[in-house]
Amino acid sequence: MSSAPVVSVVMTVYNAEDYLGEAMDSILAQTFGDFELIVIDDGSTDGSTSMLRDYAARDQRVRLTSRPNTGVVRAANEGIAQARGKYLARMDSDDVSSPQRFARQVAHLDANPDCVLVGSRVTLIDPYGSPVAVSGQKLTHQEIEKELLTNGGGWAVVQPSAMMRTDAVRAAGGYRGSVNMSEDHDLFLRLAERGKVANLEEPLLRYRRHYKSLNHTQYQQAWQVKERILREAFDRRGLAFPADWKYEPWRPPEKAEQFRLWGWAAIKAGNPKVARKHAVGAVKAAPLSPKAWKLMYCAVRGR
Repeated sequence: MSSAPVVSVVMTVYNAEDYLGEAMDSILAQTFGDFELIVIDDGSTDGSTSMLRDYAARDQRVRLTSRPNTGVVRAANEGIAQARGKYLARMDSDDVSSPQRFARQVAHLDANPDCVLVGSRVTLIDPYGSPVAVSGQKLTHQEIEKELLTNGGGWAVVQPSAMMRTDAVRAAGGYRGSVNMSEDHDLFLRLAERGKVANLEEPLLRYRRHYKSLNHTQYQQAWQVKERILREAFDRRGLAFPADWKYEPWRPPEKAEQFRLWGWAAIKAGNPKVARKHAVGAVKAAPLSPKAWKLMYCAVRGR
């Protein structure tokens, strides 16, 4: 790969072997092929490293760096430093990009030179890949920035759906090393000060929820940094921080409830086998719950 690609994809990986193959395949199958896939293997101790070496050997677009664990912020910045493309796409190792994702986002950025960041709505999926719901992110700069300036604004642009102008990301300072959670929220706030941000209405990513994800394992730490991120963003904009601001943290549901939600969604999607797996989880988590047993009954029936 002697010439610079249009898009540099940065994916950080840490012990992701359960879903890594599907994530990698979804990038390598893009209809827009002028990209490099920069993978930072952040000290994985499972089978991820071996899988990534196989991908790198098979496809010259994969540029792999494997080294001891440093955390997601340093790993992402390392990938950004290696990027050669005009545009920078993020990807997580447990999600799935639609084949048209890059084509749609490159077209938007090409047509809108004042846009520095474009994401998309996403299809939420369960650990087995069964669809749960389609998200409803705002689409315009004004709407997105307004949401970014709230403590729940980390969902205003879904990070693994994001494509950004590489020079804008570097000018903004990349991900800040002092922020180890909500680092995407912090970066997107700073990008919104440099140009327009947008989301495409078409869901271009299947966003996986599972109990090993950071959303479920480190949500408490994320709450703790929100106020600082937002106070700095208000200060940079010359705005007064809201006197009535308070935490409204997202909490993952209890396991029994989460299994029920996933199970009913799987039934609705016509995936009874997946629904049965969630029903088993719900019954194990709450064996005396009538709601869990109702899900089991319906999952066995298939409706």
